[in-house]
Amino acid sequence: MILLVTAAVIAIAQGRDSLLERIQARISADSGVQVGLAYVDLASGDTLFLNADTSFHAASTMKVPVMIELFRRANTGSFRMDQGLLLVNQFASLADGSPYALDLGSDSDSSLYHRIGERVRVDTLLRLMITRSSNFATNTLITLVGADAVTRTMRSLGAQRIQVLRGVEDGKAFEKGLNNTTTARDLAIILRAIQEGRAASPGATREMLEILRAQEFNEKIPAGLPPGTPVAHKTGDITAVSHDAAIVYPLGRKPYVLVVLTRGIADGTKSARLIADISAIVYAHSSGADAAGSTRVAN
Repeated sequence: MILLVTAAVIAIAQGRDSLLERIQARISADSGVQVGLAYVDLASGDTLFLNADTSFHAASTMKVPVMIELFRRANTGSFRMDQGLLLVNQFASLADGSPYALDLGSDSDSSLYHRIGERVRVDTLLRLMITRSSNFATNTLITLVGADAVTRTMRSLGAQRIQVLRGVEDGKAFEKGLNNTTTARDLAIILRAIQEGRAASPGATREMLEILRAQEFNEKIPAGLPPGTPVAHKTGDITAVSHDAAIVYPLGRKPYVLVVLTRGIADGTKSARLIADISAIVYAHSSGADAAGSTRVAN
């Protein structure tokens, strides 16, 4: 057998190396930062993984697994999406079961704090959890489905390292190191399962994508894309931790999955710029690889 490697195939390999080199060069411009990255192009099959199995504090990216579990459980009849849940600002710490309350000033969405004592629909809470990253909605919904069940579902989808242990703002659990964690590879696996209709029923995954596309915080991966490029994504931030996990839909072709996890930059504007710059580098690579990606190796 004679393997004929065309110039286009060589260009693909060189392009992949160039992508990694360009991303690493951009990362090195910010001292003290660690980045976990997973890139999976569903059009060309191109992939790139950088520290993809390194564990990071999940921050609000863990709300995507919670969303998946909610849709799956609703599909089994455990509850209805139009069912109302009573809003009570009191939750049990994972550390010792003691009660704690959420701080309105630490939540990116304030609307639910004005509705304490009322019943709010599950689907309303779900949308606020993703599009506005509501902590109040998140903790209320985790109480409904259980963190352990969320993690088990992630394992069934092939995400082997992500851990959803608890709701957010549980200070006692944080002090004991009981945190929600993830890797870039696992978030990419989860997003791909949503895109391909495997995370839940096809109808449910279509709804998930619509909710993710309605994300209101767009200063990271979307900021590195041409204006108007559709993105289904979820961000996450805590002190010196900044993430974005996305499905990007370039015009006229299948999407790609890009997850960028960062830690070590205290300035949120600076970390967002890093993620946006990496997004721009990946988009340029994916756009240039389409024609070459159609070339086959003759043998």
